[in-house]
Amino acid sequence: MHLTLFFTHKASLKTWDGVGMFEREVALYRKYLEKGMKISFITYGRKDKELFSERLSGIEILCNSTNLPTALYTKLIPLLHAKTLRKTNIIKSNQTPGAITALRTASLHNKPMLARCGYMHSINTAYEQGKESIAALMALRDEKQLFTKASHIEVTTNLMKENILSRITMNDDKITVIPNYVDINLFAPNQSEKIIDLIFIGRLRPEKNLFALLNALQGLSLKIVFIGTGAQERELKAHASELGIQVDWKGNIPNVELSRYLQQAKLFILPSHYEGHPKTLIEAMATGVPVIGADSPGIREVVKHLENGWLCGTNHESIKEAIMELSASQPLRTHLGKKARAFAVAHYALDHIVEKELMLIEKIISTSRFTRS
Repeated sequence: MHLTLFFTHKASLKTWDGVGMFEREVALYRKYLEKGMKISFITYGRKDKELFSERLSGIEILCNSTNLPTALYTKLIPLLHAKTLRKTNIIKSNQTPGAITALRTASLHNKPMLARCGYMHSINTAYEQGKESIAALMALRDEKQLFTKASHIEVTTNLMKENILSRITMNDDKITVIPNYVDINLFAPNQSEKIIDLIFIGRLRPEKNLFALLNALQGLSLKIVFIGTGAQERELKAHASELGIQVDWKGNIPNVELSRYLQQAKLFILPSHYEGHPKTLIEAMATGVPVIGADSPGIREVVKHLENGWLCGTNHESIKEAIMELSASQPLRTHLGKKARAFAVAHYALDHIVEKELMLIEKIISTSRFTRS
């Protein structure tokens, strides 16, 4: 069996490596290699094959090695990589941006396509640019085309499935919910000294609600670590300085190193206005860190208040109350941390997700109306 993965539009292996997500993203496909599947990556990088072949032994890297303009390369992907595409059994998209290219390629080469969406692109775009913005309307248009014509759709939450079915007529068995995965062996509790009082991991962007978090931290004497970069980095650092808050800004850190920081943390927080299915949240839970999450779409589907974490509002008063309550109670933190670990192991373990998606891929191929090599 041969699977070809289309990267998100303009994304490359260098992109993954630069933001620290390389090992997390390729873990699934290394498991597939172990099971005898052939894997090809179609990326937008210009030197991906040159730079990453040794680190991705066994995975075929197909990239923009001829240095074409991105727009032209995107149009020519079905031709440039035709040798592999003729032989592959199934095409899979990694995220919605770029999935139309994968869909077009699958159609040209008569291959089934699995449209995988880790988050709902139209919802994120509407939040960022407005529901009536050109970008949001184009995202809705692309999703309708993608979800209507793809062989099957894979989403990470039931909320995403419900969103699709509410606006596009189709059988619900065309959509399968497979959550994000976590390496429960890497992200696991240990006996590290808890030298970090509160940790945030993620992009420094508006949807993460980090100005409210900083406002909540004013006046609290805590060791605080922020891991990540993003468009609001400069403004957030300035705001923290104005409030007199000492934050240890770590920038991007490779995923394999995040576990060490989480193992040293008393609390993890994700105060976002919205999420898809947040990977850092489930990694924190797998590590046994008690988590605080905003009662927002994508978070409330994972965190159950006082069962496996703490849900708070998105305003700084509610965030502050949650931090203070949990900071003051070691027994509550211990209880929620153990429950969080058990929940992550039961629902998001990498081996479990591998088996679930592999069964789906085999089903799509065996029932496909397209010719198979």
